[in-house]
Amino acid sequence: MNTAAALKTADAKPLQFPIPANVYAETVVSVKHYTDRLFAFRITRPQSLRFRSGEFVMIGLPNAEKPVYRAYSVASPSWDDEVEFFSIKVPDGPLTSELQKIQPGDTVLMRQKSTGTLVLDALTPGKRLFMISTGTGIAPFASLLRDPDTYERYEQVVLTHTCRDVAELAYGQELVANLENDPLIGELTHGRVTLYNSTTREESERMGRITALISSGKFFSDLGIDKFDPETDRIMICGSMHMLKDVKDLAESLGFVEGSLNEPGTFVVERAFVG
Repeated sequence: MNTAAALKTADAKPLQFPIPANVYAETVVSVKHYTDRLFAFRITRPQSLRFRSGEFVMIGLPNAEKPVYRAYSVASPSWDDEVEFFSIKVPDGPLTSELQKIQPGDTVLMRQKSTGTLVLDALTPGKRLFMISTGTGIAPFASLLRDPDTYERYEQVVLTHTCRDVAELAYGQELVANLENDPLIGELTHGRVTLYNSTTREESERMGRITALISSGKFFSDLGIDKFDPETDRIMICGSMHMLKDVKDLAESLGFVEGSLNEPGTFVVERAFVG
């Protein structure tokens, strides 16, 4: 794990190509590489940017006349002065192959509209909120876990994070460990957030796909909690396509109903990208 030095000057590096119209051009503030597959970075926030915690934006790089854009969940909460992202590295990816090389002072492009289904307003009121994630699918939950509104609406929050290897769990572990020291929401989170990790490849304390752990009942026995109940529980799902489908099918078999901003329900799924 290594961290690029934080930006010390407001001067961004010169650009090769002009900035497209109606796009934010923001400066990279910091970069942190967790593994050879995962990294996080923060950029300056446009004054006019408004988004709900849990939404995603389209980002790209000013490295072509027509830049490539991809959907990225905003990992920082809606009140943050900077915008944080958590990304996978794809060696031959049209965007990530270059994005993983960014340094403080570089420019990242961001389209001006935010959207997404992993927002609190797409769910009906409940008592427990389950955030089910794999890989970089944890990013929107990093936003929601740092939003005071989450704790106004739910008594307990359970975050699951499943990755191939132990090192890939570090981002989520840091996130949850820092919650209680957060000056804005620290007091709200005390004793109310549980992190449940598992790995699928490297040997660890807890192994297995989250769907298998839930289906077998081990998930609930490990945590000492009651099984899912659509009367009181709400579920958010983000990550790999297989996991999305399996957890969605499981939720619906238990009587959960998929929600949206137009018609809130008891669970929501983010299909805009795969992490």
